[in-house]
Amino acid sequence: MINLTLKQLRYFEALAHHGHFGRAANACAISQPALSMQIKELEETLETDLFERGARQVRLTNFGEEFALRARDILRSVNELGDLARASRERLVGRLRIGVIPTIAPYLLPKIIGDLGKAYEGLEIHVRETVTPKLLEELAGGRLDTAILALPVSEPSLVETPLFSENFVLVRPGEDKDKPVPNRDMLREMKLLLLEEGHCFRDQALSFCNMHAARPRELLDGSSLSTLVQMVSAGIGVTLIPEMAVPVETRSASVCVSQFKAPKPSRTIGMVWRKTSPLASQLSRIADIVKQTAIPQS
Repeated sequence: MINLTLKQLRYFEALAHHGHFGRAANACAISQPALSMQIKELEETLETDLFERGARQVRLTNFGEEFALRARDILRSVNELGDLARASRERLVGRLRIGVIPTIAPYLLPKIIGDLGKAYEGLEIHVRETVTPKLLEELAGGRLDTAILALPVSEPSLVETPLFSENFVLVRPGEDKDKPVPNRDMLREMKLLLLEEGHCFRDQALSFCNMHAARPRELLDGSSLSTLVQMVSAGIGVTLIPEMAVPVETRSASVCVSQFKAPKPSRTIGMVWRKTSPLASQLSRIADIVKQTAIPQS
């Protein structure tokens, strides 16, 4: 009988996720030598290599990739045993791991954290901010309990609960405030500043402008909405941002904000969680609190 420990599986999963011993050790809050030793013992127990070790990065072997799928299923099931115990209590307490996309987190979290703390005394909210594909991966792997993002995500294994909808607005240099608001056809001829690849907000903006492929001169990428707005303030181009971001991102920038004529570009914000999560009923109640609190600024 092969004796594997949950600790070894968690260390393996961390190394598979980060692809680097140092980063995986930091994520597990242990030393790098201790992590290396546990991985070596795991490979010796299995009598095969799980990782291909390079100078700067480690990669899963073919067997390691298959092992990773099974290990994640085991760890997810173990996590759900803990969730099952938490769900049996009258009130949700302990750690709640929430993922949020970057175009929502800075604007929505300050509103909801306080209300959730009042409604659930003893709840420890851990926030993970990253792009949608990573949130879905971590949610599926049991590393997150729920995520707040733009819907739909169209994952059969997830419950999707809409919270609210909001429009996108046009941000232009301040001196353009008296100019007519361009339509989507006119936007395609302008220097449009967008978030870099990986952000769903980028795809939504491109969809509104009907720009599925653009020449490099037509698009400039930024890493955050703050960067985009400051680039507009410098006269580099124009951008689209969600309404909830306007009060924060435009307060120190020389820009003007305009609403589009119908049909206005918009997005639906929602919460998602695994259909198998024992915390489903509690997460549904949390979604109601978020829905009541999160009213986009107009």
